[in-house]
Amino acid sequence: MDTPASVGLDIERVSFGASDVVRLVADLQQEFVLRYGGPDETVLTVDTFDDESGQFFLGRSAGEPVVIGGWRMRRDVAALGGTRAAEIKRMYVVPTAQRRGHARTMLAHLETTAREAGADVLVLETGAEQPEAIALYESSGYTPVEGFGLYKDEPSVRYLGKRLA
Repeated sequence: MDTPASVGLDIERVSFGASDVVRLVADLQQEFVLRYGGPDETVLTVDTFDDESGQFFLGRSAGEPVVIGGWRMRRDVAALGGTRAAEIKRMYVVPTAQRRGHARTMLAHLETTAREAGADVLVLETGAEQPEAIALYESSGYTPVEGFGLYKDEPSVRYLGKRLA
Protein backbone atom coordinates (compact mmCIF):
# COMPACT_ATOMS: atom_id res chain seq x y z
CA MET A 1 0.00 0.00 0.00
CA ASP A 2 1.78 3.17 -1.17
CA THR A 3 0.74 6.77 -0.73
CA PRO A 4 2.59 9.86 -1.90
CA ALA A 5 3.57 10.56 1.74
CA SER A 6 5.11 7.14 2.28
CA VAL A 7 6.30 5.81 -1.06
CA GLY A 8 7.97 2.46 -0.68
CA LEU A 9 6.15 1.31 2.44
CA ASP A 10 5.07 -2.31 2.15
CA ILE A 11 2.57 -3.43 4.79
CA GLU A 12 2.06 -7.10 5.54
CA ARG A 13 -0.06 -8.95 8.05
CA VAL A 14 2.18 -10.71 10.55
CA SER A 15 2.03 -12.61 13.81
CA PHE A 16 2.32 -10.51 16.95
CA GLY A 17 5.04 -12.99 17.89
CA ALA A 18 7.20 -12.36 14.79
CA SER A 19 10.77 -11.42 15.69
CA ASP A 20 10.65 -7.97 14.04
CA VAL A 21 7.39 -7.21 15.83
CA VAL A 22 8.74 -8.36 19.20
CA ARG A 23 11.77 -6.10 18.73
CA LEU A 24 9.72 -3.04 17.75
CA VAL A 25 7.23 -3.60 20.58
CA ALA A 26 10.19 -3.70 23.00
CA ASP A 27 11.41 -0.40 21.54
CA LEU A 28 7.92 1.06 21.97
CA GLN A 29 7.77 -0.14 25.57
CA GLN A 30 11.12 1.56 26.21
CA GLU A 31 9.63 4.75 24.78
CA PHE A 32 6.76 4.41 27.28
CA VAL A 33 9.30 4.01 30.10
CA LEU A 34 11.03 7.24 29.02
CA ARG A 35 7.80 9.21 28.66
CA TYR A 36 5.68 7.76 31.49
CA GLY A 37 8.11 6.04 33.86
CA GLY A 38 6.95 2.51 33.02
CA PRO A 39 5.76 0.22 30.22
CA ASP A 40 2.18 -0.20 29.04
CA GLU A 41 0.88 -3.06 31.17
CA THR A 42 -1.98 -3.99 28.83
CA VAL A 43 -1.76 -7.74 28.28
CA LEU A 44 -1.50 -8.62 24.60
CA THR A 45 -0.72 -12.08 23.23
CA VAL A 46 -0.36 -13.63 19.81
CA ASP A 47 -4.00 -14.75 20.15
CA THR A 48 -5.11 -11.12 20.61
CA PHE A 49 -4.55 -10.59 16.91
CA ASP A 50 -5.95 -13.80 15.41
CA ASP A 51 -8.46 -13.84 12.54
CA GLU A 52 -11.50 -13.65 14.82
CA SER A 53 -10.36 -10.99 17.26
CA GLY A 54 -7.82 -8.81 15.52
CA GLN A 55 -4.99 -8.34 13.08
CA PHE A 56 -1.41 -7.09 13.35
CA PHE A 57 0.74 -5.49 10.67
CA LEU A 58 4.36 -4.65 9.94
CA GLY A 59 5.45 -1.99 7.47
CA ARG A 60 8.81 -2.15 5.74
CA SER A 61 10.64 0.56 3.85
CA ALA A 62 13.57 -0.56 1.68
CA GLY A 63 13.19 -3.96 3.34
CA GLU A 64 13.64 -2.61 6.87
CA PRO A 65 10.88 -2.84 9.49
CA VAL A 66 9.84 0.74 10.28
CA VAL A 67 6.24 0.73 11.51
CA ILE A 68 3.90 -1.62 13.37
CA GLY A 69 0.26 -1.49 14.37
CA GLY A 70 -2.73 -3.66 14.96
CA TRP A 71 -6.31 -3.70 16.09
CA ARG A 72 -8.42 -5.96 18.25
CA MET A 73 -12.17 -6.22 18.58
CA ARG A 74 -13.59 -4.78 21.82
CA ARG A 75 -17.01 -6.12 22.75
CA ASP A 76 -16.93 -4.07 25.96
CA VAL A 77 -16.50 -0.67 24.27
CA ALA A 78 -19.33 1.45 22.92
CA ALA A 79 -18.37 4.69 21.22
CA LEU A 80 -19.77 7.18 18.72
CA GLY A 81 -22.96 5.18 18.28
CA GLY A 82 -21.10 2.21 16.84
CA THR A 83 -22.15 -1.37 17.46
CA ARG A 84 -18.82 -3.13 16.85
CA ALA A 85 -15.64 -1.42 18.03
CA ALA A 86 -12.05 -2.28 17.23
CA GLU A 87 -9.16 -0.83 19.24
CA ILE A 88 -5.81 0.23 17.79
CA LYS A 89 -2.86 -1.27 19.67
CA ARG A 90 0.92 -0.93 19.53
CA MET A 91 1.20 1.56 16.72
CA TYR A 92 4.82 2.69 16.50
CA VAL A 93 7.26 4.13 13.97
CA VAL A 94 11.00 3.71 14.53
CA PRO A 95 12.66 7.08 15.20
CA THR A 96 14.80 7.00 12.04
CA ALA A 97 11.66 6.65 9.88
CA GLN A 98 9.44 9.22 11.57
CA ARG A 99 7.96 12.19 9.72
CA ARG A 100 7.76 10.31 6.42
CA GLY A 101 4.04 9.53 6.41
CA HIS A 102 4.42 5.95 7.64
CA ALA A 103 2.17 6.42 10.69
CA ARG A 104 -0.59 7.96 8.58
CA THR A 105 -0.31 5.15 6.02
CA MET A 106 -0.45 2.48 8.75
CA LEU A 107 -3.42 4.21 10.37
CA ALA A 108 -5.32 4.21 7.07
CA HIS A 109 -4.46 0.51 6.66
CA LEU A 110 -5.75 -0.28 10.16
CA GLU A 111 -8.98 1.59 9.44
CA THR A 112 -9.50 -0.29 6.17
CA THR A 113 -8.78 -3.74 7.57
CA ALA A 114 -10.88 -3.18 10.71
CA ARG A 115 -13.80 -1.99 8.57
CA GLU A 116 -13.42 -5.02 6.28
CA ALA A 117 -13.56 -7.24 9.40
CA GLY A 118 -16.87 -5.69 10.46
CA ALA A 119 -15.88 -2.87 12.81
CA ASP A 120 -17.92 0.29 12.49
CA VAL A 121 -15.88 2.36 14.93
CA LEU A 122 -12.17 2.42 15.74
CA VAL A 123 -11.01 3.53 19.20
CA LEU A 124 -7.64 4.01 20.85
CA GLU A 125 -5.91 5.21 23.95
CA THR A 126 -2.82 7.38 23.97
CA GLY A 127 -1.17 9.62 26.51
CA ALA A 128 -0.70 13.30 27.05
CA GLU A 129 3.06 12.77 26.72
CA GLN A 130 2.59 11.75 23.08
CA PRO A 131 1.48 15.01 21.43
CA GLU A 132 2.62 13.83 18.00
CA ALA A 133 0.29 10.81 18.24
CA ILE A 134 -2.62 12.97 19.39
CA ALA A 135 -2.01 15.36 16.48
CA LEU A 136 -1.95 12.47 13.99
CA TYR A 137 -5.21 11.01 15.26
CA GLU A 138 -7.03 14.34 15.51
CA SER A 139 -5.93 15.34 12.00
CA SER A 140 -7.26 11.97 10.80
CA GLY A 141 -10.75 12.61 12.18
CA TYR A 142 -10.53 11.03 15.64
CA THR A 143 -12.51 12.71 18.42
CA PRO A 144 -12.68 12.19 22.19
CA VAL A 145 -14.61 9.16 23.46
CA GLU A 146 -15.34 7.79 26.93
CA GLY A 147 -12.45 5.99 28.63
CA PHE A 148 -12.23 2.21 28.72
CA GLY A 149 -9.86 -0.55 29.72
CA LEU A 150 -6.93 -0.72 32.09
CA TYR A 151 -6.11 3.00 32.18
CA LYS A 152 -9.62 4.48 32.06
CA ASP A 153 -9.15 6.32 35.36
CA GLU A 154 -5.71 7.75 34.56
CA PRO A 155 -5.93 11.52 34.00
CA SER A 156 -3.06 11.59 31.48
CA VAL A 157 -4.69 9.09 29.12
CA ARG A 158 -6.59 10.36 26.08
CA TYR A 159 -9.29 8.24 24.45
CA LEU A 160 -10.18 8.88 20.83
CA GLY A 161 -12.45 7.25 18.27
CA LYS A 162 -13.62 7.48 14.70
CA ARG A 163 -16.68 6.12 12.90
CA LEU A 164 -15.67 3.97 9.95
CA ALA A 165 -17.65 4.57 6.74
